[in-house]
Amino acid sequence: MMRFLLLFSRQGKLRLQKWFLPTLERDKKKITREMTAMVLARPPRTCNFLHWKDLKIIYKRYASLYFCLAIEDKENELLALEIIHRYVELLDKYFGNVCELDIIFNFEKAYFILDEFLMGGEVQETSKESVNRCIEASDMLQETMEEYMSKPAF
Repeated sequence: MMRFLLLFSRQGKLRLQKWFLPTLERDKKKITREMTAMVLARPPRTCNFLHWKDLKIIYKRYASLYFCLAIEDKENELLALEIIHRYVELLDKYFGNVCELDIIFNFEKAYFILDEFLMGGEVQETSKESVNRCIEASDMLQETMEEYMSKPAF
């Protein structure tokens, strides 16, 4: 089971966070600081797996963003790395070569895509096509609602 997913920039700015277990706010801040410091301090050609407390930390850098995933000690690291990559593929499909600014200005869509893919610390849907259909349906519904709300009521 996954514990949390963090996206942060090379400067250590947190861009997205998803906690799969209830965690106190002060603990979230402390963990986030520790994770960004540990990952950013590592040389570029080192292993993407870390042991931290009773968890395994798996991270991967894509362009200027680090995707950091914490899993339980008994879980498979390569599967976690594949989960990160699948999320990046979903973001790429939606945004067209996702970048840090896409996450900053469209964070609600990034969270929505993550929620369609992962739920409660487990993979909910493995099919990229199925997730993309849900995202397209949501966008269509949002456009319909905006169009409906923009028309006068009288």
